[in-house]
Amino acid sequence: MTTVEADGVTLGVEHFGDTAAPLVVLAGGTTMLSWPDALCEALARGGRHVVRYDLRDSGASTTVDPEAPAYTLRDLAADAAALARELDDRPAHLAGIGVGGMVAQVAALDHPDAFSALTLAGTRPVAPGPVDDDLPDHDAATMDRLFSRSMPDWSDRAAVAEFAAAGAEILGDDPVAARATAERRWDRTPGTEPAVQMANHLGMVFAKLDCKPRWRERLSELAIPSLVVHGRRDPFFPVGNGEALAREIPGARLLVLERAATAIPDAAAGEVAAAMLAL
Repeated sequence: MTTVEADGVTLGVEHFGDTAAPLVVLAGGTTMLSWPDALCEALARGGRHVVRYDLRDSGASTTVDPEAPAYTLRDLAADAAALARELDDRPAHLAGIGVGGMVAQVAALDHPDAFSALTLAGTRPVAPGPVDDDLPDHDAATMDRLFSRSMPDWSDRAAVAEFAAAGAEILGDDPVAARATAERRWDRTPGTEPAVQMANHLGMVFAKLDCKPRWRERLSELAIPSLVVHGRRDPFFPVGNGEALAREIPGARLLVLERAATAIPDAAAGEVAAAMLAL
């Protein structure tokens, strides 16, 4: 893992594969560890230079004040484009997962010259907050269970890991994998301040961003090969959100992972990598 200066900020990145190969940039949601190692390695074996990175206020990227971010969704989109240009003079394949998928949509719309393909995983075409009437919202019972829990001591690695594992079980993800990822995320967080730890583990900073203007109505402008990946069992962004993205992005392919929820399980890494490599 290292850092790259792009768009006036420091972005934490990790490289996989040959740096001379075609570039795939993976926007974290919010940290790079949202993208599983197995998928990154599969893409690299497929002849790609894979770079996953942390959004601002998470991981090894610039951290200022996660409780009051002084930037917008458009700034995060500009970060993605600047990083792609810094790493390669050819357009890159951009992928975003979760909230990183929102960044990726706006980046592809606002900086079309920077990107050659687009993958959106476990995301939706509207910002945090009230959802459009035709899109399925978060599953209410799951959200009640998820957000009624007491917060952990963010300075206690074991407590944070257990909190993540329990949350994964509620969401339908693998709690063992979630615990291991949480431990890695905790280890690479710059400090134990509660606000910084929460930004890394919960992505709460994203809910505080200015995400206007809307971008859903612009999705028909996308003119690059696109893939939408979504877990059939996702209660956070139910699969109807992915179906809407695939309908509204011209020519997009929809890949539904029948046994997945919010995370891409290692068992599906090969299938997802193959679909991405085919773009």
